Amino acid sequence: MISVDEALSHLFALVAPLEAEEVPLISAHGRVLARDVSATRNQPPFAASAMDGYAVNAQAIAPGRTFDVIGEAAAGHAWVGTVGPSQAVRIFTGAPLPDGTDHVIIQENVTRTGDTITLDDSANDTAYVRPAGADFKMGDVIPAPRLLTPSDVALLASMNIAIVPVTRRPTVAIIATGDELVQPGEAPGPDQIIASNSYGLAALINQLGAVPRLLPIARDNRASLALAFDLAAGADLIVTIGGASVGDHDLVGDVAADKGMDRSFYKVAMRPGKPLMAGRLGTATMIGLPGNPVSAMVCGHVFLAPVIRKMLGLGAHPAPRENHPLAKDAPANGPREHYMRAHLGPEGVTIFDRQDSALLTVLADANCLAVRPINDPARPSRDHIAIIRL
Repeated sequence: MISVDEALSHLFALVAPLEAEEVPLISAHGRVLARDVSATRNQPPFAASAMDGYAVNAQAIAPGRTFDVIGEAAAGHAWVGTVGPSQAVRIFTGAPLPDGTDHVIIQENVTRTGDTITLDDSANDTAYVRPAGADFKMGDVIPAPRLLTPSDVALLASMNIAIVPVTRRPTVAIIATGDELVQPGEAPGPDQIIASNSYGLAALINQLGAVPRLLPIARDNRASLALAFDLAAGADLIVTIGGASVGDHDLVGDVAADKGMDRSFYKVAMRPGKPLMAGRLGTATMIGLPGNPVSAMVCGHVFLAPVIRKMLGLGAHPAPRENHPLAKDAPANGPREHYMRAHLGPEGVTIFDRQDSALLTVLADANCLAVRPINDPARPSRDHIAIIRL
C-alpha cells in the first residue's frame, strides 16, 4: 500500500492540462481561463459623472457663485462643445464630462432658477468624477489560469472580450460494475441494489467542470467489462466503480490489463477507499474506485477532484484543507489515514459516530471530511483538526 500523498503524486503524473478552446462570453462562466487576456479599451473610456448634478470648472467654484446652464449631458448622450468658466452643463450619472469641466456639483447643493444655478454654502470639494481608465486601461491583463466567476464574466464583457480562451472540459467515462446493480427507476431483484455511486460521481464531476459520460452497468464477467472499456473510447479519464478488490468477482484490474492498462499503483493506506488503482489505458487515465458508496464518493473528493482540476489547468494540489476545533472528543485513529464524515457547525467539527462505508445517509448529512493521520492519538474537544469541505 502507498500513502494518500504518494497516490496523488502518481495521479498527477498521469494527467496534464488539456488544450484550449474558444467559447462565447455567455458560455465562459465556470470555465477555466486558458490564456491571459487583455483589455481592448479603457474603462471608463472618458471622464464620467458619478452623480446627477452640474458639470463646471473646479476653479470657478465658490459659495454663492452663479453659473449659466448651457446644455445637458446624459449617459450615452454627450454634450458637445466647450464650457466657459461661468457656465455649467446639467449632467446625469455616467455621462461624459464636457470639455472645459472637471467637477460635478451635485444637484442637492444648488438652487436653479430658469437657466441659472446658484451654489449653496457647501464646500463642494468632492469632484464626483470617475476618471478615464479608473477601472482598467487598455492592455490590462486578466492572468490565466483562472476559474471564471460571474464577476469575471462582467469584467471580460466590460473589456469588450466576446470570445474567451478556456481549457477544454475533460470527458470522464463512468463505469459502474457488479451483477448486484440496477439503474435508478428500475425494479431491483431480491438480491440487487440501486447503482448510486455513478450518479453521485457524475454530479461531482459536473460540479468540478468536467463532462461525465455515464456508461451502462458492466456485469461481473470479462465480456461485459471489456465492452464497457470499449464504450469508454475517446474519454480523457475513465473511472470504474467496484470490482477493484481481490475477490473472485473483482475483474476490473485483469480486464483493464488485457486492454493494455499500464498500472501506476494499487491500494492506498486510507479509510475508506483502500482498494484504489490507477494507470494509463491508451490515451486516457484510468482510476479504479472501490464499490462501497461512501468509499467511492470520498475517493472522488480526495483523488478525482484534484486530478480534474489539474486537467483543467488549475495546478496539481490536494483537496484544500482547513483547521477547525473539535466539538466533541475523537477516539484514536489506526494504521490508515481516515477520512471521517463530519459536520462543521458554530461549535466546531462533530465527527459522526457511524462511519460504515455503506451509509449514504451519513454522507448526505456531512458537510466535511475530518482527516485523521495514521496512528493519530485521541483528540479532546476544542483540539484542532483538519477537514476537507464537501
